[in-house]
Amino acid sequence: MKIIGLTGGIATGKSTVASMLREYGLPVVDADAVAHRLLLPGGTNYEPVVREFGRGILTDDGQIDRKALGRLVFANQAQLKRLEELTHPAIKKELRKELTALAANGRDYAILDHPLLFETGMEGLADEVWVVACDQDTQRQRLRQRDGLSPEAIEQRLAAQWPLAEKVRRADVVITNEGSLDELRLTIQGLLQERGICG
Repeated sequence: MKIIGLTGGIATGKSTVASMLREYGLPVVDADAVAHRLLLPGGTNYEPVVREFGRGILTDDGQIDRKALGRLVFANQAQLKRLEELTHPAIKKELRKELTALAANGRDYAILDHPLLFETGMEGLADEVWVVACDQDTQRQRLRQRDGLSPEAIEQRLAAQWPLAEKVRRADVVITNEGSLDELRLTIQGLLQERGICG
């Protein structure tokens, strides 16, 4: 089975591309969904994260408030690094498990959708890496509209990831997403046709 690593910068449109690839019948293993699941009560990463960051990150019903956790770690690089050290090993193990299951089911291709593919050193799980990119002004505008973040919070989020230019440099395929959804869909369609990939 060939694994395509799908990544990009925050608000470049990676999740939109992942949705389009699903429409073509390609299975998508979503690292964010796995990370979220492992942070739920009873999940592998729940207790270590609560122990490290305190009960102040919990909602009234005992769930980890991911926005509160995000505000905490994106304002402090050392805490962000600590969160990654605590959570990434279990995330990687679960991603491997899901990909192995897809291969066992006879799938020819799988998409590994991971916003921090390079940052976590997980690009080695993929045979080929596709990076979704746009200019920084577009990123900032989308973050303001999508998440209602302050200018300071936007800069913190951008600084927490590798520079997009470095991801683009390492990519096997760059998907530029600065136009309409229809234009993006045509780009994806052309890419799949060019490679002879179908779901």
